Amino acid sequence: MRPIHTVPLLLAGLCDDAALFPPGNAPVADAVPAHRAHRRAWYAPLVGPFLLGADRIAEVGAAAGEEEPLDVVLVIRSGPAALPAAVAELAKWPGLRLVGVELGPDQDGTPAEAAARGCAALDRELPGQHVSGAVELRRGGGLELTLDVIAASPYRAKYRTGGLASQDFPDAVELAAFVTGCASREVAFKCTAGLHHAVRHTDPATGFTHHGFLNILLAAHFAVQGADAGAVAEVLGDHGSEGLAAVAAELTPAQAGAARKAFTAYGTCSILEPLEDLSALGLLA
Repeated sequence: MRPIHTVPLLLAGLCDDAALFPPGNAPVADAVPAHRAHRRAWYAPLVGPFLLGADRIAEVGAAAGEEEPLDVVLVIRSGPAALPAAVAELAKWPGLRLVGVELGPDQDGTPAEAAARGCAALDRELPGQHVSGAVELRRGGGLELTLDVIAASPYRAKYRTGGLASQDFPDAVELAAFVTGCASREVAFKCTAGLHHAVRHTDPATGFTHHGFLNILLAAHFAVQGADAGAVAEVLGDHGSEGLAAVAAELTPAQAGAARKAFTAYGTCSILEPLEDLSALGLLA
């Protein structure tokens, strides 16, 4: 008898495919067919849309060909000024179906002012109701004011949780302030970068301590249940894989749904890494 594989509600659509982005940097010729294979696999419900940088639209559009259109989220890290041209370019490629835009902050003014310009650009440029928007927050001071801006919009907040240098990794206290700030305002959020494994860990090659996407998922759960920033920071700082997996396995459907309404997705340059981690933790049957 073939094994029956299931993806629980807690994990459905959690992993956006960021294969083209660092540190994976997969060639388009590999990344597009690999994404199609993920979307046909038994774990397909785990996999979100294909993340596409504004500078790779034509290349990915050509690779997508005339098969079933590829659901893509347009990632524009440089800020609102590049959005109109990118949306127009993507519309030229029938093999690409735009389902979301993630807009990075520009560098002018305060983080809150940058977020406001991002929200205004999405208001102007999103082509329809079926295209979601996310505004990346610029790290630094003024988190509360910046989240107030996002809360007044229909868009998600996006936070960068890692990168190629140590300063790109927010500590648990900073990330907890973001998670609880979103929860108190009922702002949905996603995270990106550095989330290579389910549980918090230190990379022996770089010495960087990486957040775990399961830590963030459980942090979101506790935050929406009313936990304060200190308690959420403890969850984010937990290296105990068995304990975290046990808590995740015991969430009720209502709790899982509430956690995922808060933490909607994260970008991963390898779909197989979270798949392997979640299977090892017993969270994928």
